[in-house]
Amino acid sequence: MAARVEIDEDNETNKGSMWVLDQKLDQPMDEEAGRLRNMYREKSLGVVYGDLGTSPLYVFYNTFPHGIDDPEDIIGALSLIIYSLTLIPLLKYVFIVCRANDSGQGGTFALYSLLCRHAKVITIPNQHRTDEELTTYSRSTFHEKSFAAKTKRWLEHQTFRKNALLMLVLVGTCMVIGDGILTPAISVLSASGGIKVDHPHMSNGVVVLVAVVILVGLFSMQHYGTDRVGWLFAPIVLLWFLLIGGIGMLNIWKYDSSVLKAFSPVYIYRYFRRGGRDGWTSLGGIMLSITGTEALFADLAHFPVSAIQIAFTVVVFPCLLLAYSGQAAYLMNHQDHVVDAFYRSIPDSIYWPVFIVATAAAIVASQATISATFSIIKQALALGCFPRVKVVHTSKKFLGQIYIPDINWILMILCIAVTAGFKNQSQIGNAYGTAVVIVMLATTLLMTLIMILVWRCHWILVLIFTALSLVVECTYFSAVLFKVDQGGWVPLVIAAAFLVIMYVWHYGTVKRYEFEMHSKVSMAWILGLGPSLGLVRVPGIGLVYTELARGVPHIFSHFITNLPAIHSVVVFVCVKYLPVYTVPEEERFLVKRIGPKNFHMFRCVARYGYKDLHKKDENFEKKLFDSLFLFVRLETMMEGCSDSDEYSLYGQQTLQSTDGLLNNNGNSTSSNQDLTMSSVDSIVPVKSPLHVNSTVMSSSQMSSHTETDELEFLNSCRDAGVVHILGNTVVRASRGSKFYKKIAIDYIYAFLRKICRENSVIFNVPHESLLNVGQIFYV
Repeated sequence: MAARVEIDEDNETNKGSMWVLDQKLDQPMDEEAGRLRNMYREKSLGVVYGDLGTSPLYVFYNTFPHGIDDPEDIIGALSLIIYSLTLIPLLKYVFIVCRANDSGQGGTFALYSLLCRHAKVITIPNQHRTDEELTTYSRSTFHEKSFAAKTKRWLEHQTFRKNALLMLVLVGTCMVIGDGILTPAISVLSASGGIKVDHPHMSNGVVVLVAVVILVGLFSMQHYGTDRVGWLFAPIVLLWFLLIGGIGMLNIWKYDSSVLKAFSPVYIYRYFRRGGRDGWTSLGGIMLSITGTEALFADLAHFPVSAIQIAFTVVVFPCLLLAYSGQAAYLMNHQDHVVDAFYRSIPDSIYWPVFIVATAAAIVASQATISATFSIIKQALALGCFPRVKVVHTSKKFLGQIYIPDINWILMILCIAVTAGFKNQSQIGNAYGTAVVIVMLATTLLMTLIMILVWRCHWILVLIFTALSLVVECTYFSAVLFKVDQGGWVPLVIAAAFLVIMYVWHYGTVKRYEFEMHSKVSMAWILGLGPSLGLVRVPGIGLVYTELARGVPHIFSHFITNLPAIHSVVVFVCVKYLPVYTVPEEERFLVKRIGPKNFHMFRCVARYGYKDLHKKDENFEKKLFDSLFLFVRLETMMEGCSDSDEYSLYGQQTLQSTDGLLNNNGNSTSSNQDLTMSSVDSIVPVKSPLHVNSTVMSSSQMSSHTETDELEFLNSCRDAGVVHILGNTVVRASRGSKFYKKIAIDYIYAFLRKICRENSVIFNVPHESLLNVGQIFYV
């Protein structure tokens, strides 16, 4: 084990020091973990491609909702589908966007996290320079005069641009949530429509009822997770692709092989020239052929990019082309069957088996968007853009499998409302197309910044990618605008509601943090109180929770002003999330002493990534105290070395020290210790070989009594009891605020804080050890 220590002086006083407890364990990857990860990838294969694969159920009907006037229109629509699949899912997403992953994590917030690490665009200023030294905090550097550097400075220059970038991310996120509502509705309703094909006299209400029953069952089973049934997903979707590909090939041979001329783009031109405005608005239906690409990117965490590229190119893409071409060939001879072209084109001998597989594939497709919705909301929550909701891990083996009960039931209610309210695929398809194209536009704009700041591409390449993407997607966007009044308003209303919730929550969080920053207690005031802090110091440890990663929070002065006693040891605990997908457990804690030693005050910052779940740390308190004890040991060892001629806090010299250091468990280690000390201005490497310097040894022996005394004191205080002190804060708009700020803070934000989870629940604080301190912030 190699331990690393960093010291950082407080901005307000030179008496404090921060040490990053970073114990890097050089252990080989556990073989069992690797086996489970590979097994999970196999299970999740169906989830990634499920949504894209079920589009043939409803594309042609949504393209020609009023019937087909000219057989040549079928060729033109097929040509549009072929080139849409080629340009968007294949070229843009599979081969370009999927490479812009955050250490394997995909989705809108993953792109935003990448940008936050490469430019100071994050709106909550709780970052510390030691955060950049995390092993997962990867970022690239560029020359000051480069185009990337100029873009970075342009983004950082004004707060408005940072907020605009955040708003773009939130809009994309809200549309993904809309997908989580519309995908199950249209996929399950389309699959259930196969019943009516075999029983033409059945009413549409029965089909809707069957779809609603399936949807209720799907959402009701979410709390079990996909771990138990996930092994079925890949075989179902693989069988589905093989079936639709085989049926498509059969129909091309049986009905009309001339549809293959649709691979010529000239038929797209003829289609628009012949159809005029109707042809243009039909693009809203054509666009449904590329739905599921965002879910593919959001669920990227389960696979390496190369596996996504190979599977899509070899299996998914050819089978989709065959499926659409086969339906087009069937429609050339049966133009009046466009409403249910997919089921009509199935040979009678395999109709019901295909129906069962189609329904199963629709359920898997729905699961893909539901999982993507849970994932992106978890990311938004971690970055302070969503109210605190309960997040449950459904698997003890895989961190990525989560379930959010509140969101699940909201999705179910809205999904059933959409299904039962519209009752047909056409209007749901219009709504679905609107949501999908807006998400794609948001991804394109974010990818432009990624190519400049992260990949450092030449501006000509960036311009080509952005221009081509915007031309295609803006064309689709202009088409769906014509259908806003035909169902396209649904995702806009849903997205607007979630956007208000997310932005107001983030706005309130930022304003509260800024207030705490401006009202934090000065170190001079703390020192003026003396070691007793002007109070009676009672046995025990007080854990004061705060959002501040620096300084003493206002809650502490409020506490000691109103109460006559404080605990013998005070630890300010800050749990913060960083724009990284995960923080390794051995790098999680930052520990700092506040004031002189006899004050017995510390700060501990626990850092998490947006994929980490705080509640998964069942031994959080134990890990916190282990880090605190290790800090005391290492701090004492450093003080014992301070008189050596070979050590200087601000210099660049090397220290030879004792090999009898203690690790987290209190055991002596004789391995080489690589200790790095940092001040505000410099980071000093401090190395400890096995051969020790006699002068340093003697000074370490003199300090061992001090270390033992403080460790015994901390242990006795811990045995006396630990109390968790949380601020019960009420945030109100200050007098003179504009009316929209008062509405946002005093009503919307206050309501969201009232219904969201309490901090005591999030931090797993025992009720008998909880102490709430009330205060009012005027922002």
